[in-house]
Amino acid sequence: MTFLDPLFGLINDLTWGWALIPILVIFGVFFTVASGFVQFGFFRRMFGVLTGDGETSDPTKISAREALFVSVGGRVGGGNIAGVAVAITAGGPGAVFWMWAIALVGMCTALIEATLAQTFKQTTPEGDYRGGPARYIIHGLGEKYRWLAVIYAVCLIASFAIGFNAFQGNTVAGAALDSLAIPRVYTGVALAVATGFIIYGGIHRIAKTADVVIPIMAFGYIGMALLIIALNITSLPSVIIDIVANAFGFREAVAGGMGAAIAQGLRRGLFSNEAGLGSAPNVAATAYVKHPVSQGITQSFSVFIDTIIICSCTAFVILLGDVYQPGAEGVDGVALTQQSMVSHVGAWAQYFLTFAILLFAFSSIMYNYYLGENALTFMTENPNALHVLRAAIIGIVFLGAVAPGATAVFSFSDPMMGILAVVNLLALMMLFPVAMRVVSDFRAQLAQGIAKPVFDPADFPDLDTDPTAWPDAATVPKPDPAGGIVATG
Repeated sequence: MTFLDPLFGLINDLTWGWALIPILVIFGVFFTVASGFVQFGFFRRMFGVLTGDGETSDPTKISAREALFVSVGGRVGGGNIAGVAVAITAGGPGAVFWMWAIALVGMCTALIEATLAQTFKQTTPEGDYRGGPARYIIHGLGEKYRWLAVIYAVCLIASFAIGFNAFQGNTVAGAALDSLAIPRVYTGVALAVATGFIIYGGIHRIAKTADVVIPIMAFGYIGMALLIIALNITSLPSVIIDIVANAFGFREAVAGGMGAAIAQGLRRGLFSNEAGLGSAPNVAATAYVKHPVSQGITQSFSVFIDTIIICSCTAFVILLGDVYQPGAEGVDGVALTQQSMVSHVGAWAQYFLTFAILLFAFSSIMYNYYLGENALTFMTENPNALHVLRAAIIGIVFLGAVAPGATAVFSFSDPMMGILAVVNLLALMMLFPVAMRVVSDFRAQLAQGIAKPVFDPADFPDLDTDPTAWPDAATVPKPDPAGGIVATG
């Protein structure tokens, strides 16, 4: 693989290292302004998914909340613990402000891409739904763009299903070894067995597991952060002032000042919430909802949870402590978060963080596997291909766990993710008018007093949608010739 390193390095430089971050930001700002700041207009509706408002009662379908938790499990990972610490070390406290800013913009991008994934989702013979960038490229842009969809699918498998799963296995095994002195091989076996049990159950078992694991993971970590904030409540205002002052260069915490804060904040924010990469829409398409925008709103909320809530938790744990010293070199990454937590509440916190890393990584493995499965089913309908993929994922997780240097083999993950991000952004720009038509339909129904809008493919005859994916279409209210509206079903 080493002979390919120069090629992967070039791809990485041309995407993440040069143009992709600014493009993601520019597109996100464009989507936000052109959509009329849609993510803020629907902000109050986001919280309904947590209470099951409008959820399907059909146990054979993936609910909006289950899709939310699977996607949160994928977005939330090492970047929320180690990535935030790296951003603060390299960019100063001001990096946190720019992470917040890019999350607010990314919420719109996430809404648009999830709305498109739902609009063009397809019903499987088993009655489930599949969708995502590869499918909205085919059904939204046409067969002549199949080559673009195939590139996306290949890069999705290479980066998420293979490379990032090796990294997650390595992260869990390393944390277990450092904190609990558990040999890597034992962790690898346990992780491989658990992974096999979950992924052989398909998206339904992944969703049911996420519905349990993710709330425990998120609320446990948030609870710890709130405890630390409460213990240091008098210092909180000064920390917030410091974040803002550093963000705009009024106080320089690291070399590079405001520029370093912006660069690190945007980079880490985008890596963490994945808005614009097209990964989460693969999961968003599995949900049974009445209107595509409903799941768009839900996925926008997952970006809010990932960055505004969970990344902020890590930031406050670090900045409210005395382990982090602006401009000083040495401790960073997971070690900085761990030592900061220990300084606040005691040595037991390192075991809590190890458990949190385990849940974060395991939820990411489930998510990464499903992205690979969805991409593979797009490229081939051969059922044996899924068995090969599942066996490979189990082996990759084990290999990543037992061999500290094994993840070097998967150095192509970032460049492959860069390519799929470029492909997805091109598709989003070309399909943005379609997304806005669907958003306008949602808004129009709300304006008519319909609390829970319903999507009817018949209203969009020019779009290559799957009518079987929208069983509620018969209940869409239609104009009454005598005035007002009536239901057709």
